[in-house]
Amino acid sequence: MQTKNIKAYGTTGAKELLKEMTIQRRALLAHDVEMEILFCGICHSDLHQAHDDFGGSHYPMVPGHEIVGRVTAIGDHVKTFKVGDRAGVGCIIDSCRECEYCERSEEMYCAQETLSFNSADKHLGGFTLGGYSQSYVADERYVLHVPENLDPAAAAPLLCAGITVYSPFKHWNIGAGSKVGVLGIGGLGHVAIKIAKAMGAQVVVFTTSEGKVADAQRLGADDAVLTTDQEQMKKYEGTLDMVLDTVSAVHDVNVYLNQLKPEGTVVLVGLPNQPLPVNPFNVVRGRRSFAGSNIGGIRETQEMLNFCGEHNITADIELVDIQDINEAYDRLLKGDVHYRFVIDMASLEN
Repeated sequence: MQTKNIKAYGTTGAKELLKEMTIQRRALLAHDVEMEILFCGICHSDLHQAHDDFGGSHYPMVPGHEIVGRVTAIGDHVKTFKVGDRAGVGCIIDSCRECEYCERSEEMYCAQETLSFNSADKHLGGFTLGGYSQSYVADERYVLHVPENLDPAAAAPLLCAGITVYSPFKHWNIGAGSKVGVLGIGGLGHVAIKIAKAMGAQVVVFTTSEGKVADAQRLGADDAVLTTDQEQMKKYEGTLDMVLDTVSAVHDVNVYLNQLKPEGTVVLVGLPNQPLPVNPFNVVRGRRSFAGSNIGGIRETQEMLNFCGEHNITADIELVDIQDINEAYDRLLKGDVHYRFVIDMASLEN
């Protein structure tokens, strides 16, 4: 297969810094879309994969799965994009297309799901390389239309953070009249507040940070609770339909199960690196649930982008040059970002 050399930033090992490298993209197949990458979000899972925190990382690695760009070329059989369109690529770039999950566009459950980086590359061999790069090539079935009215840099995190919080809200039927708790105001939580409010829900934020109690109102929350204050924590006990748990550190989920109404659900979208004990009485009493959710399928991701376009929802971002990626990773480890880093990929040309 013909290939093209492009610039990228990646790493050659778990303990190595990210640096400029040359990688290959495949020549266009009949259903492929090629895009120039304009912006790429930095997700916490990029950092975890680069550092091999989950195990199974492959090197050299180019992270990045929150990709927004402009279409520069299309394959002969492409019907849904034209050159010049704004487009996006998220976590999923291929799947088997035949299983029950693919048939209902829940590709995230497909056993042959291919991710935008660090997955086996059936075309070039080796492993897929992500969005910290000049361009991307993917089958049109897995490429998304990014609304033109949204700021393209601030829209990039929607390709992961947006769908990660939108999908559980849809699955658990959150809407007008719902009462939702959002645990943690970070890259996921701040977008969750905006989306839940746009769906018509009442939103209560739970945070350990006094500073973020104030910021919750700016983001649209109806109330914010400081979790270290026991009196404040009693205020919503037994009243919430859902608590969306975005925390990736070890924490006591039983506290938030107690905030639920009967038949309410705590939905974990963060990824703590240790088990979280659940008191059986907290789920048996009131038929409450502790569940999890991870991104969404291509159809639902497009639905989310359209919804965000209609409601003018984007992430709060700090734009960084690609040359500052290692500093951004260090700051992300310390939680020093409000609320997402996004790379201006034009800086790769410098």
